[in-house]
Amino acid sequence: MSPQARDALADWLDAQAALNGAAANTISAYRADVTDFLAFMTQHHGDRQGLGPLSRITVSDMRAWMAATRGQGVSPRSLARKLSAVKSFYRWLAERHGFEPTAVLATRSPRFRKKLPRPLDEDAARAMIDTVQLQSAKDWVNTRDMAVLTLLYGCGLRISEALGLKGRDAPLGDVIRIVGKGGKERLVPILPAARSAVNAYLAACPHPQEDDGPLFRAVRGGALAPRAVQQAMARARMQLGLPATATPHALRHSFATHLLNAGGDLRAIQELLGHASLSTTQAYTAVDTARLMEVYANAHPKGGG
Repeated sequence: MSPQARDALADWLDAQAALNGAAANTISAYRADVTDFLAFMTQHHGDRQGLGPLSRITVSDMRAWMAATRGQGVSPRSLARKLSAVKSFYRWLAERHGFEPTAVLATRSPRFRKKLPRPLDEDAARAMIDTVQLQSAKDWVNTRDMAVLTLLYGCGLRISEALGLKGRDAPLGDVIRIVGKGGKERLVPILPAARSAVNAYLAACPHPQEDDGPLFRAVRGGALAPRAVQQAMARARMQLGLPATATPHALRHSFATHLLNAGGDLRAIQELLGHASLSTTQAYTAVDTARLMEVYANAHPKGGG
């Protein structure tokens, strides 16, 4: 890779982190994907790819890269992710250096069948939340894990969003402002069951709550890590005989699926989940029904307390 290309990649990654709020794992994936692409083009053309050669990438070059990548055993889904990163980089590069990126941007993503979420049924979701309370010798830890899972299932939060809550967010009100992927904010209604579960955890937690500190604490008082919640669920699902797909994220899928089954509106659920695109939410169902917010508390299986 030429110094110009290396510097351009570094600047683009910095922009993704600073302006778009991309997570560290996302930045690492972007770096690897675009570096692989640039390395291929260097080998393909027999010369290091500076900004000049990069601005002259052709449709034939793109086809050669995609064919070579697939030939390495990369799945269509992973190739689509790599192409998305390359397109994003090229869009940014073209705007900064004034060249035409059509050959790259017009490249079609490979088709693949999207994995449908595997939600738990209502009884399994309830059983998971009840059983996770029995996984630790410390009562307050059990109360904590129940509170986290109730937020995932009762409010549709991502695990990173639930564990990102701060001491200042407690006690939870009727609605909470969540900052999701890419710094996108949304308002999420808090069901009585979730509010009660968090209050019970706060009453039992031996560590003092600080406004700027994490709401959910690890055993030694630091921030609770996702891995600890995943392990508690793993133990609970083994006890219940549930499949390996019964993960924290499956509870978020269950939230959406059970609301839709109860008559929730697809676009309203899109807002609650923080999906940027309705097509992401449509993975849960092909049916768009009516009235979510007016029946929200009654429709959701955890709504009654």
